[in-house]
Amino acid sequence: MAKAESSSAAASNGIKANTNGATYDLPWVEKYRPVYLTDIVGNTETIERLKIIAKDGNMPHVIISGMPGIGKTTSILCLARQLLGPAYKEAVLELNASDERGIDVVRNRIKAFAQKKVTLPPGRQKLVILDEADSMTSGAQQALRRTMEIYSSTTRFAFACNQSNKIIEPLQSRCAILRYARLTDQQIVTRLLQVCEAEKVEYADDGIAALVFSAEGDMRQAINNLQSTSAGFGFVSGENVFKVVDSPHPIKVQAVIKACWDGKVDSAVEGVQELWGLGYSCHDIVSTMFRVTKTVPGLSEHARLEFIREIGFCHMRVLEGVQTLVQLLGCVAKLCKINMKPALFQT
Repeated sequence: MAKAESSSAAASNGIKANTNGATYDLPWVEKYRPVYLTDIVGNTETIERLKIIAKDGNMPHVIISGMPGIGKTTSILCLARQLLGPAYKEAVLELNASDERGIDVVRNRIKAFAQKKVTLPPGRQKLVILDEADSMTSGAQQALRRTMEIYSSTTRFAFACNQSNKIIEPLQSRCAILRYARLTDQQIVTRLLQVCEAEKVEYADDGIAALVFSAEGDMRQAINNLQSTSAGFGFVSGENVFKVVDSPHPIKVQAVIKACWDGKVDSAVEGVQELWGLGYSCHDIVSTMFRVTKTVPGLSEHARLEFIREIGFCHMRVLEGVQTLVQLLGCVAKLCKINMKPALFQT
C-alpha cells in the first residue's frame, strides 16, 4: 500500500517512482531515477540529440563525460530502454568500475556478448555500457579498438566517464563525444521539491537552499542529503542539512570573510579557530570559503578576485598536504591585508 501511494504521488508530480519490482525501501536516488529521456533534468540540448537517436534507432558509439551525479549513466540506460524495448535486459551488458575490466574481460566477456545472438527490434544493435570508463587500464582500452570495429554491425559501445581525456585517442575518434554540464540550482530545486512532495517531507526554504549549496550541481548528492536529513531529523532545515553533510555553515564562514574585508584580524582568527575546533578539515573550510566568497555581498569586484586568488593558493597548499591551522591563519592574514591601508605596514 505504501508503495502504491508513493508511486501515485510521484507520478502526479511529473516524476516516476522506479520501484524495481517488489522492493519497498529503495534509496530515493534509485526510486526516482529517470526511466525515460523525457524525465531527465538538465543538459537539454544533449538530451534532445539522444531523443533523436532513440527515434531513428541509428546509434553511434558514444562517450558521455561530465561531473558525478548529473545523469550520464542514467541517460545511457534511458536511451537503451527506448531503443531496445522488451529486449533491453538481454541486449545490454553493463560493466562498472567495481567490475574487473582488464584485457581478459574485454577479450572474453565483451567479445562473447558481442557474438551472442539476441532477437532485437529491426535496425537495432546490442549495447555495451562501460561506466567510469576513465578508470579502465590502457591495455583494456587498446583491446577494445578491434572489438568495436569487428562487431560494429551488431554491437554499440557507450562510455560514461568524468574526464574524457583519460580515454585513449583511438577510442575517442571512434565515438561521438557528448559533454554534460553541472546542473543549475533551479533544476536541482525543482526536482528536490518534487521528491519532497512525493515523500511528504517537511522542509524550510533555507533547508532546500542548504541542499543546493552543498550539492554543487550534483543531483545524486542533493537527493541523498535530502533523504539523510529527513530520516535523521524529520525536518529539512538549513541547520539540520549542514549537520548531515558535515561541512562548515556558510554563515559562519561569511562572517570570517566579512571580518577580513573590514580588517578585523582578531574576529577573523577567532572564526577560523572556532571552525577548526569543531573538527572541520582544512579542505572543508577552504572549499567553503571559496564558494562563499563568490556570493558574499558588499565586496568590490577587485577585492573578490583578490580574495579568490589567495584562497586558491591556500587550497593548492592544502591539497599538497600542508593541512594545518597555521596555513588557514596565514590565509586569513593575507585576506585581511588586501583591504587595509598600506600606511599600516610601513616600518
